[in-house]
Amino acid sequence: MKQTQSHWILDALKRGPITAMDALEGCNCFRLAARIADLRQAGHHIETENRTLTNGKTIAVYHLKEKEPA
Repeated sequence: MKQTQSHWILDALKRGPITAMDALEGCNCFRLAARIADLRQAGHHIETENRTLTNGKTIAVYHLKEKEPA
């Protein structure tokens, strides 16, 4: 069975933070922000960290946050 982009991204987030380049290389996803929105809508708590690179460009780094125990 072929894994969807959203499944690949969720699995990757469980291992650590990911960027658009990670998603492009890992599952040919050109629209990571859209897949993150889908995962958020499905109930996953994903935070966005904006990082400025040495060349002055800003990238988004996504982190999966586990729900705190009740």
